[in-house]
Amino acid sequence: MHNDVLPTTTSLQIVRVDQGGVNERILAREAKVDYRRVEAASVKMPACFTSAEGKRLFVRMFATLQLNAHFISVIARTRLDPEDVARVETALRERLDAVSAALDRAIDGAEALFKAHGITRVATYDTRALEIEVGVLSSSGRRYLELLGKLDQLMPLLQTLEIHEVITTREVDKQRALVKRQVRGVATAARNFASGLRRRMNAPEVEIEGQGESVEETATDGASVLTDEDAPTAALPPAEPVAEAGASGDGENDETPAPRVATA
Repeated sequence: MHNDVLPTTTSLQIVRVDQGGVNERILAREAKVDYRRVEAASVKMPACFTSAEGKRLFVRMFATLQLNAHFISVIARTRLDPEDVARVETALRERLDAVSAALDRAIDGAEALFKAHGITRVATYDTRALEIEVGVLSSSGRRYLELLGKLDQLMPLLQTLEIHEVITTREVDKQRALVKRQVRGVATAARNFASGLRRRMNAPEVEIEGQGESVEETATDGASVLTDEDAPTAALPPAEPVAEAGASGDGENDETPAPRVATA
């Protein structure tokens, strides 16, 4: 056989890998979100997600957070007391900051375990990354996009630690379920805030006049501060095996429908 037609190591494909079909299935399963009534300008920002968890949470939750945050900051402010709306915005921002700080600590803890056990290479995904340009409507949308990026960064770190038997599969599952629950909780809190403000907008004028106290109650109920039990870093001490975190078992590729989103 002539050298020109001899197979090479680069031309031989030992296994079949994803060519984009996974991303197509993820996008096809999700309901399309209607932005036609949103007249606000947006900053176009590139986003890239490699983990299954990051991809699915982005597709399901990002639009939910964006539209509900837009309803809170723009639409509700046209009918309600701006100070009451500001309190709700502050509560949502505090929830975003709390989850972001918890993910930062979890990433730092995982990196400390890498160093303590001499691990130098991080697990990578053979499926294609989900690369997309995102129109960010508000600072809350930008913060949530950053939050999703941190979750996407943490997932392969946990997988690497499990491969090297630094932590067990059960501990990885619990940690993964915990951080997914926290990130989903931010979008759910935004939806609850928007629903509470919408009810007040639809209430008679005599009821709207005394809404300040009830708005504070809504902010408290919708965005409770993370407890130590919920903090992901509890599962990732700097140089010790991972302790179990109290989280419900949440499947890696669960297919629960996305929460309802607010409309203008």
